[in-house]
Amino acid sequence: MVVMTAKINKKRVLMVLGALIALIVLLCIITGNKPDTDQTEPVSLRTNDARVQYLEDCGWNVVVSPVKTQQVLIPAESSEVFGRYNALQISQGFDLTKYAGKTATQYVYEIQNYPNASDPVYATLLLYDNRVIGGDVTDTSAGGVVQGLQQHN
Repeated sequence: MVVMTAKINKKRVLMVLGALIALIVLLCIITGNKPDTDQTEPVSLRTNDARVQYLEDCGWNVVVSPVKTQQVLIPAESSEVFGRYNALQISQGFDLTKYAGKTATQYVYEIQNYPNASDPVYATLLLYDNRVIGGDVTDTSAGGVVQGLQQHN
């Protein structure tokens, strides 16, 4: 019968285990817990009916035909105005900087159920490859504001 013995340095074993645990925690943080900066999954809106339904889902009743449809260039370089507008988009889970230098399609619909509206109020959708990449609601009255797409009660 052969008996083998080994002397284990407890301090060294604890250091190795600590390093392994730190490595596992670091890998979990890097791979599994990244913050999601684009919280909104792109929605495909190939048809006018789909765009109208999207706006209705946001809480708006709109005139079924858009008042304006046009191609718009997302600026390749940021400006103060673009930065403020993109901050609104980011607050909704969109980020137009991903589309810098690209051409998007802008659809503008008149809103019929904006509270206390005295002047027209418009919902704008920005689509790239038939997917929503941004949008806003604009109150055109003298004290009007630009806000996100979701209706606030």
